[in-house]
Amino acid sequence: MEGVNDEDSSADLYRSGEDDTASMQWSDSNVDIPHSTCGKETLATLLEDLGLEQLYPEKLSLCTVLQIDKKTITDEPVKCNSDLPWYFLKKLMMVNVTARNAKCTSECEPNCDAAAVKTELDFYDLFEDLNLGEVLNPLDIITALFLCSDGLVRQEMAHKMSMCQFSVPLLLPNCDTKQCTLMLWAMRDIVKKYRPQSLTESKGFIEDRIVLSKLPMISFVRLGECSLSKSEILNKLLSNSQQYHDTFVHHDMECGDSPRRISNGLVEITWYLPCGNKNMDVFSEPVAVANLRGDIDSFETQFSFLCETSAAVFVFFDTLDSKCELLTNQRQKAQIFLVGNHQSQRSSMDALKKVATKLGLTKSNILLKAKQMNDADFVKKLRQTVSNVVENTKMKMGIEQMADIAHELGIWVDEDSPECQTAKKNADAITSEIQDILEYKESQLPLQGQIWKELTLLEKEEFRLRNVGSKKIEDYKSDLQEEKRKLRKQQNSYDMSNAMTCFIQAISSPGIERCYFLKWMRINLDNVSRKKLSDLREQYKEKCKNSENKEEIKEIDRQLSQSSLGIEHFFREMGQIYEASLSLQERVPSRQQLQHLPKLCAELLLDGFPLELVDGDASNIPLRWVSEVLSQLNDLIPKSKILVVTVLGVQSTGKSTLLNTMFGVQFAVSSGRCTRGAFMLLIRINEDVKKVLNCDFMVIIDTEGLKSPELAQLDNSHEHDNELATLVVGLSDITIINIAMENSTEMKDILQIVVHAFLRMTEVGKKPKCQFVHQNVSDVSAHEKNLRDRKLLLQQLNDMTQAAAKMEKKEESRSFTDVMEYSPDTGNWYIPGLWNGNPPMAPVNAGYSEAVYELKKNIIHMLGSCKSTANDVMEFTEWIESLWNAVKHENFIFSFRNSIVADAYMRLCTEFNKWDWAMKKFMYTWVLNAETRIQNFGTVAGKSEISEMSEFLTELKSEARKVLSAWETKLLENLEKYFKQREGHVYLVEGYRENFGNSAKSLRREIESSVLNQLTAAADIRQGMRELDKIKKNHTKQLEERVCALIEECQKKKVQMTEKELDEEFDKMWTKTLNELSFSRMEVKDIYSNVSQHLRQNVKHKGSHACKLLSKKKLQDCGMEPFNVTEGFFKKVQGWFSSHPKAVQQVADSIISICIQCIAGKMQSQNNYHDTYIQEILNLIDERLKNHQDVTTDIGFEVSLKQHICGIAAREFQKMHENFIEVNDPYRCLNQNKEKFLTDFKDVFNERDQCQKKAEEFTRRCLRPAVKDFVNRSLGPDIIGEMLTDQKFSTRMFFQSSVLLDLLSKDVFENYLSYICSYEEYVKKWILDQMVEHFSNGSAMSEFEDRHLLSSIKSINEAIDKAKAKKSGNLKSFVQNVCQELGDKLVISQDALGAFMILNNADEEQFAHWLTGWVTDMAQFLGEEFKKTDILTKLKQLNVNPQNELCAKMIGCGRQCPFCAAPCEAGEKVHSQHFTSLHRPKALGRYRWNETEKLVTDVCSSCVISDTRFRCSDTKNEWHPYKRYAEIYPDWRIAPDVSLQASDYWKYVVAKFNKQFAKEFTAKPADIPVTWKMITRKQAEASVKVSFNTK
Repeated sequence: MEGVNDEDSSADLYRSGEDDTASMQWSDSNVDIPHSTCGKETLATLLEDLGLEQLYPEKLSLCTVLQIDKKTITDEPVKCNSDLPWYFLKKLMMVNVTARNAKCTSECEPNCDAAAVKTELDFYDLFEDLNLGEVLNPLDIITALFLCSDGLVRQEMAHKMSMCQFSVPLLLPNCDTKQCTLMLWAMRDIVKKYRPQSLTESKGFIEDRIVLSKLPMISFVRLGECSLSKSEILNKLLSNSQQYHDTFVHHDMECGDSPRRISNGLVEITWYLPCGNKNMDVFSEPVAVANLRGDIDSFETQFSFLCETSAAVFVFFDTLDSKCELLTNQRQKAQIFLVGNHQSQRSSMDALKKVATKLGLTKSNILLKAKQMNDADFVKKLRQTVSNVVENTKMKMGIEQMADIAHELGIWVDEDSPECQTAKKNADAITSEIQDILEYKESQLPLQGQIWKELTLLEKEEFRLRNVGSKKIEDYKSDLQEEKRKLRKQQNSYDMSNAMTCFIQAISSPGIERCYFLKWMRINLDNVSRKKLSDLREQYKEKCKNSENKEEIKEIDRQLSQSSLGIEHFFREMGQIYEASLSLQERVPSRQQLQHLPKLCAELLLDGFPLELVDGDASNIPLRWVSEVLSQLNDLIPKSKILVVTVLGVQSTGKSTLLNTMFGVQFAVSSGRCTRGAFMLLIRINEDVKKVLNCDFMVIIDTEGLKSPELAQLDNSHEHDNELATLVVGLSDITIINIAMENSTEMKDILQIVVHAFLRMTEVGKKPKCQFVHQNVSDVSAHEKNLRDRKLLLQQLNDMTQAAAKMEKKEESRSFTDVMEYSPDTGNWYIPGLWNGNPPMAPVNAGYSEAVYELKKNIIHMLGSCKSTANDVMEFTEWIESLWNAVKHENFIFSFRNSIVADAYMRLCTEFNKWDWAMKKFMYTWVLNAETRIQNFGTVAGKSEISEMSEFLTELKSEARKVLSAWETKLLENLEKYFKQREGHVYLVEGYRENFGNSAKSLRREIESSVLNQLTAAADIRQGMRELDKIKKNHTKQLEERVCALIEECQKKKVQMTEKELDEEFDKMWTKTLNELSFSRMEVKDIYSNVSQHLRQNVKHKGSHACKLLSKKKLQDCGMEPFNVTEGFFKKVQGWFSSHPKAVQQVADSIISICIQCIAGKMQSQNNYHDTYIQEILNLIDERLKNHQDVTTDIGFEVSLKQHICGIAAREFQKMHENFIEVNDPYRCLNQNKEKFLTDFKDVFNERDQCQKKAEEFTRRCLRPAVKDFVNRSLGPDIIGEMLTDQKFSTRMFFQSSVLLDLLSKDVFENYLSYICSYEEYVKKWILDQMVEHFSNGSAMSEFEDRHLLSSIKSINEAIDKAKAKKSGNLKSFVQNVCQELGDKLVISQDALGAFMILNNADEEQFAHWLTGWVTDMAQFLGEEFKKTDILTKLKQLNVNPQNELCAKMIGCGRQCPFCAAPCEAGEKVHSQHFTSLHRPKALGRYRWNETEKLVTDVCSSCVISDTRFRCSDTKNEWHPYKRYAEIYPDWRIAPDVSLQASDYWKYVVAKFNKQFAKEFTAKPADIPVTWKMITRKQAEASVKVSFNTK
């Protein structure tokens, strides 16, 4: 009961000797703090207790209330008073009827342990325990929250409280200002639907805003003290016998008996609304019920207000002695009823008689509870009285009308705030003009009507090309673009309507005013269309129960669309105005004036207003508008990460309600088909949850209900449903599939759509998560009971997955869990029905709210444990664009292209390329070292203890395999580690993991084969040299002996000999010795025979015809003349799709050029010939022919080409072999050193000091060439590594993009022609130019040279020091020790070393001293020499050719598109499918029409989505549909031109150089589509950046 102060309460409780049941009844009732003591201090203290003191002046915003924080997703109990408001809000936002049951745990859990210790009874402690802790009354918490909230939060709270069937504040007191406020705005959003008795027969209903509904209001007040619990009586009054509900807080509720500190003077209101069932309705007509908290003596203003607005006021009292004047002084419009408790000792019959007489009351106006009367009887009597008033009164008033009375009484009205009034005025100015909705939309919102729908159809046709007919594809596309331009022009011809001008001005207003305006707009628009829509929705719902009413359903659906007018239509118009303006020139003022629109929308999105993603009426997304809005949002919240939750399901199954309950948001909710398209809403994540979710915002997407197949057929919306499902599943991190049990049969058909969407996502790299929500399942054991149903559902999903996979041509997906993360046990949620009882008086079911809350916690947990990376806003935008562009195509998987996926793929390629290069670079260094050891094998520099070369080679090969195996493992581990990271969207490229793993293995095999061949060749050549070295060594030794003998002989003469005499003596000896020595030269091999044998072996598997062709021509006669293609070389195919002789000639010239470069590289090494050289060249020819399979030739072409190249190779290799023998001829070698022998002879004879001279000679003849060779052999990998740091060379896509942009910057026809016809040659030259430019401008080359030079000098100095330390005693041993120390690094010429060693009498120490000095001079000399040498010369001297290596790396597999010859860009070495980002018009592949001989403008990326056909040798000259090209070319993936502008680059080139290409290809110029001629160089450049994702 209300109104008893503390003293009265305790006095009655302890009244001795009285058996007073009444006193015990009201002793537990609400206790008021007297109004006189309630003021600023009380309010401030309470707000401080609740932690709301900061929010009193600043006001709580909706964004703060809705944000996801730790409190909203955990079940932590309320530990202190400051938790209470947030607990209430959390529960209320989820429409939980237990929201008011808030209590601190410290107060509701007594200390059991302490109590257990005390066992004896202590009455004093017993009564003390009753007063422990201060519990807050729920009404104080509610009042405090309303005082501390802004208008939007108040409205949301009132709306949710009404759904819970809680009473709502009508007059809100403020004991700080002693002023109360009429909560008109707070209740504006409450819409009620009910059926009065008068509409029972017709099954009609009334749906209206409660503030506009003119209803009789019955008010209940208390005068003085009262032993009856007014609020409890009211709850019983409003509840029927089937279900009791606590509408008003009363003393028997949890915390309801706590003293009220600030809520006295609060007037609450609720409504009783009938359902039309006589047996269930308490009142047959609707009625409002108001309840004043506190004594009317303290709240005269509120009492006066109720007297003037109510049909009746029921005054509860115990005694009327001193306060009866209050009742008689009122200006009463209301009937007064006095309600007393005759059981109370305080009741006074005299006072009652006096007041009744004064007020002119009859017996029926006085209700007394007799002693023998229980509550049920009393409530029945009261209910009858109220019914009589409701049925007979004419006093009916809407809450909106009450505002005037409030003003008269000095009561504030919450709508009186300037912001609210200005917003209302602006909204009314727009909506007051609406008479007929359809006419209004056509006149005020013209851009989104038929024009927008036609644009949508044109956009989709551009992608699908269904109606191309006999037209040329590019001409047809050009016509479509022209039609789009005309429609945009038509849109721009409209002046902005008055409604849109006012709307844009209003949403440009600052802060809260804008929010008020949008609320007013929604309220006004709902009011305008409600009557029409309510009827239509009910009809739609009824007709849909029987799908036989097809035409009627279709007509109702059309009317629903036409009669619907919401804020989304105004924003939709805004989007169309903006998009249309983009077709104008950039500097046009009308375009400039609209540039701010996206930012306005972005700000609203941030404020919590939804943005329409998909226009459900046109079934399209205004992509440029949405993208720009999200771009502006990104500027407002830079680098913010977002996670996305979406709901999908059959229409009218409570999807929006589910999201609203889960997140406290306000998606539009109504019966029938409500949400059209898809809307997104932004919810802020609080700091305490950001770390868990790794994101800053959550995006909630609400979607239009999917239609059953029967309904979908009516308006062809099945396609729309598929598009919508694919889009939202693709955008989502978690998708909620909503299944209402009564629609389960229908849902099975819808699941097919959902499965398709999930399958499509898996194919593009996403594996989304989903949760199935089964609604209207109330049994607590539903989860266990439905085990069989869940298994059945999974089986159905598996069957659907297989069917969908077959349709999508992805039959490897066998089960539902293959395409998404789903567990039948954890992926299903059972949620009971929304209402606890029968609406309209049913509150929301607490079980529904709790089940949704559990689902919410699970979703947050799943998002937190998600391996995938959260997108930022721009990435989310990219997903929208790419998904929507792909769903416009008929084949989604085939059409999907996404820059985020492309970016993730590019990052993976870049990383793999780094690992790949690290491995290759290491192996280059390893091979350099191994070759050095091989070349020093068997010499003084050799370190190996093995004597046999074959054994040494085996050891090296084994070492190579171990090193490569370790590197392969390292690459695979790197790959594994890369895919474990959460950043960089790596999950999107999971499908490429296997390819990259195979690439690592393939790389290892490729390098192993190359390394082993190099080792074998080096070992074989060195083994051949060892015999020769022995001969040379023997000859040198004999000569040394003869010279020594000559010196001895000349010294015996004891005569001073002149220089001339010494020369003559030496010549005689030299001639005689050479005549006596036997010189055996190396045998000259017939290289032609070797090459011919390998060639025959190569073509043997091609058949006997190939071998016969070989025999017709000698190899010696091949390669003498230029290679010319004749018609006999290729198969003639009928039609324009045959191989052109010129194209075949270009292929041949390209292969010949590459092979000649390879031969030149071998010649440069000046080594002996080895059979691995010709094997390498034959493998190169085979590889290149394989890459040019699009050129149709016969075996004769291949054999002739190989003969031609092998003839050139054999001729060059024969020369190389003979030159090698000549250079290493022992006789020649000895004669080369004659002058040196003579000089040494004279020095020894004259006993001159040789130390300085010999040190200089050793440095010049032995060390300098070795160091120079080492630097040249080491530079190659450094140059490659340096070039790979340039972004142009980071991936094949960047490389292709760079080459094309460079071509465009020069814009020269000959360059384009060279690129198209001789791609590899052009690329090689381009790479060379890039290297020359790079190293000419910087100091990188000098740094590399200096590093290797210094490294060599350091090694030499260390070798000298170590040799000195050994103190060998003679110079020969000293030099041998130096050479041995350098044996792993430098290859010192054996001829030079042998010549240096003879006749050497230098002192070891002196030699070492001079040698150190000469080595320093050598470093300076070589440094200067390197600086003087130009870049091109340096590049030619390198052992590893950077140009070839970079070319091989950037060209990749070398395969070209079978239609347009664009090169493959796949980043993996081993890949199952080839692809290219930028296809070309077929004109550039030399294709022309048979009849006209004009070049063909069709682009293969357009052909593959059209109904056109092709034929070629691969189709055996049979016509084949382009759409099924994969049957002929299964290893190619030719994606459609998703952006529609992607091929602008080549269109620009063809349009500009049409005549030149025609002349070059011996054809007539193409008929260039109009739109091609309009493409600018800037647009061409942009298309490259978009295509290769290098924006």
